[in-house]
Amino acid sequence: MRALLRTFGELSITGGLVMLLFCAYLLWGTSAYTQRQQALLQSQLHEEQDARKIDKIRLGRAVALLRIPRLGRDYHYAVVEGVDEEHLKQGPGHYPGTALPGQVGNFVVSGHRTTYGAPFNRIDELERDDEIVVEAREARYTYRVTSQQVVEPTDVDVVAPVPGKPDISAIRPMITLSTCHPEYSAAQRLIVYGVLKETELRKV
Repeated sequence: MRALLRTFGELSITGGLVMLLFCAYLLWGTSAYTQRQQALLQSQLHEEQDARKIDKIRLGRAVALLRIPRLGRDYHYAVVEGVDEEHLKQGPGHYPGTALPGQVGNFVVSGHRTTYGAPFNRIDELERDDEIVVEAREARYTYRVTSQQVVEPTDVDVVAPVPGKPDISAIRPMITLSTCHPEYSAAQRLIVYGVLKETELRKV
């Protein structure tokens, strides 16, 4: 019996260490991968900075640079085109088919809340009138936060041109940020909405 208890104890300790290492990988190992991918995406944006406005961006390519002042001066992420698992591992992803930055309609961006750099970990802290800055190739777009809500994963109306109102045509540029809710769960989605406040064209 004593030998059995000793074996059980040793296995429990080993299992605990394995779980600890796995959690460490999820929090720090995945972040290291995202940092490498972000460096590549931001390099793309820098190289294409002088390019004229692009109407369509290929999957996996950089769309724009996202800044959220409330989340700190160092907060900046390159947004990748696509929201599949492979894309969201690289950083926030633009939902294909929704508006591009500055366009009339809904510029929808999804991002991880806990792993792979957790770019949207703190978007629940955003308040009405906070700024969301999107630096695209042709201009710098500043959106103003209007509201946030928690929805079910099946509520796809949040990506409509007018969020929540799929039967209405958009008349102004909007932005929607989406992430999992609550933290460490995918049971629901946390959504932050905003409208375009200012456009600053890049100098040629």
